[in-house]
Amino acid sequence: MLDNWPVTDLVSPAGTGSGAGGLPGAPGASAALRRAVPALLVYAGVRALGLVVLAVWGRAAGKSPHQLLSARWDSLWYSRIAEEGYGYTLHLPGGKVHSDLAFFPLLPWLERGLSALFPLSAADAGLLVSAVASLLAAWAIFLTGDRLYGRRAGVALVALWAALPVGIVQSMAYSESLFTALAAWSVHCVLTGRWVWAGSLAALAGLTRPVGAAVVAAVWITAAVTWWQGGRRPAPRMLLGVVLAPLGWLAYFAWVGVREGAVTGYLDVQGGWGNGFDGGVAFGSFVAGRLTGSAWPAGVGLLVGVALVVWLYAAGVRRREPLPLLVYAGVVLLLALTAKGYFGSKPRLMMPAFPLLLPLAVALARLRTVRAVLTVSAVVLVSAVYGAFWLHGSGPP
Repeated sequence: MLDNWPVTDLVSPAGTGSGAGGLPGAPGASAALRRAVPALLVYAGVRALGLVVLAVWGRAAGKSPHQLLSARWDSLWYSRIAEEGYGYTLHLPGGKVHSDLAFFPLLPWLERGLSALFPLSAADAGLLVSAVASLLAAWAIFLTGDRLYGRRAGVALVALWAALPVGIVQSMAYSESLFTALAAWSVHCVLTGRWVWAGSLAALAGLTRPVGAAVVAAVWITAAVTWWQGGRRPAPRMLLGVVLAPLGWLAYFAWVGVREGAVTGYLDVQGGWGNGFDGGVAFGSFVAGRLTGSAWPAGVGLLVGVALVVWLYAAGVRRREPLPLLVYAGVVLLLALTAKGYFGSKPRLMMPAFPLLLPLAVALARLRTVRAVLTVSAVVLVSAVYGAFWLHGSGPP
């Protein structure tokens, strides 16, 4: 089956993909950016509405939207690392040990650098990183949808990603926007045969979040299949990209291992937080507990949500979407669903898996413009309200 799987030959099923694309600063980047302007404006509009609703809700609730976005939960850990370096540990009742080593370093490095160059706090620098990175992510996401199914699908894909129920996280001082930007551009580079760029961006993604392993998998598996299909010795640039891809992820794992004095140091740190991978047993038990208790509607909602994302992935497989997209999205989805602990964060953990939205984007692109706009507008409004509600809750997203 892999002998005929589309890897980098990306003529869309409908023959509408333009193939336009280019890394920032590379030849053709200006034309690619001009083509992406409508998608970027849509993205900015969706996120702006989310922030306005958050501000209105915050005013009614007596809470600062700025604090909600920059100084809660993970944002505090990133800011502390940026300001003081690694070394903070919090001991909790019940034996849990929360170490800041659980957080990968690229975001706090950027926060520290920006706060040194500009009159910004580390938290505000994190907001700036997320704002810029989310636009770069939207650009790469548009290029992917445009290349595969045409401009309308690219714009729809960006709008859907911006309007995810947890899309407010894209505007927080979290690492999701930064990771998605690096991952989306890396996968786009794989699609267009820019192997050194793909590997370099994968390495940076691996310094951002543990799920950077999904980007490495996309580079490695696509390179292996490309080599298998070609039947010739891999090109030097492909080999270099393959070598570069895991370096960031491996470097941080190794550094934490040396610091903790164990090969499994990073896994031990995650264990202290109650995190780890058990094949989905803990998550299944969590859902079952909701189904059998008074919160059974929440359990049904969780089952529907899981079924939806699995169906979307299966739809992508049936459509024979390019291999790097399927590998990347599949690994992100697998890691999110098989992780234990912090079950309320699973929608956020799946947010970088933008290829899952391709079937919906294609369906939207086929609607008449008025119907498509009305549909997206309704989704955006619900997302904005839900995002404000969710961020005003007591638990971390």
